[in-house]
Amino acid sequence: MNTNTNQKLDAILEAIKSLEARVTRIETGSTGGGGGQKTAAGAAAKKLSIKEFLLESPPTTDIQRTLAVGYFLETHAGMTSFTKAEIEKGYSDAKEPTPSNISVNIKHCIKQGHMMEAEEKKNNKTAYVVTRRGEQFVMAGFKKPAGRK
Repeated sequence: MNTNTNQKLDAILEAIKSLEARVTRIETGSTGGGGGQKTAAGAAAKKLSIKEFLLESPPTTDIQRTLAVGYFLETHAGMTSFTKAEIEKGYSDAKEPTPSNISVNIKHCIKQGHMMEAEEKKNNKTAYVVTRRGEQFVMAGFKKPAGRK
């Protein structure tokens, strides 16, 4: 390749790196040292509480509620995985009664394919993640997609 082509490829690579950094800052909510300025989108979007989230599309069973709390922790609280204790705290934060045995609810979510154990533990405790199927189930208002049993 000639020098001009290499320079163009380097410029493209730098642009990609810059865009990746911007996406990361947007996803984490960081302004990246921009003087504390808020963007129009950031100013308009308020942080959603777990209670508000559960009221938007209310789950009808404790199992669905457990899944919804896990989904909230991943999508709105920025967790990559969560433990049983974090689910319990989510219930408390939402001012919802904590089920007597959340472990059973988690096992049901796993059996339904809506959650799975995370590859790594958190503080030496088993951690869980919501699966893609679980995400779709929550986003569909706890209705199964057509064609599924």
